[in-house]
Amino acid sequence: MSRFFPHPLLSLALTAMWLLLTRFSLGNLLLGAAIALIAGWAMGALHPRRVRLRRWDLLAKLLCIVTWDILKSNATVAWAILTNGRGGKRRSGFVCIPLELRSINGLALLAIILTATPGTAWLEHDQDSGLLLLHVFDLRDGDDWSGLIRNRYEAPLLEIFG
Repeated sequence: MSRFFPHPLLSLALTAMWLLLTRFSLGNLLLGAAIALIAGWAMGALHPRRVRLRRWDLLAKLLCIVTWDILKSNATVAWAILTNGRGGKRRSGFVCIPLELRSINGLALLAIILTATPGTAWLEHDQDSGLLLLHVFDLRDGDDWSGLIRNRYEAPLLEIFG
């Protein structure tokens, strides 16, 4: 049974979502179930590695930091856009940040954090050297961004994922 339905909860949730997005009919039920079954097989073929978290307690603290930074960044970017013509001090650019973090899960979470924060975008990461290329909407000082990312996000992620 588990070979035919490798991820039954995922398949059930996808079928339910399909039926919520379309009108309920027997054809939509069969099509949604077929799509969900194929998605379950695809997930079964991926076999993701089990995530090992060393410090669960830091996840809540990191979530609070990220939430605050996203709210603050939204206001900052909105203000920069609204006052674009005044002073002409805004300058976007690229920053290279050396990272110590090597965990794939930690890097994925860092990418989500940086991309979800308005004003920054994760562009590239070199696994060999650990360099992260980050685009910043309002770049003032590259070293400031490097310290901010390393101290505020990378340090807790290093403790969480090891």
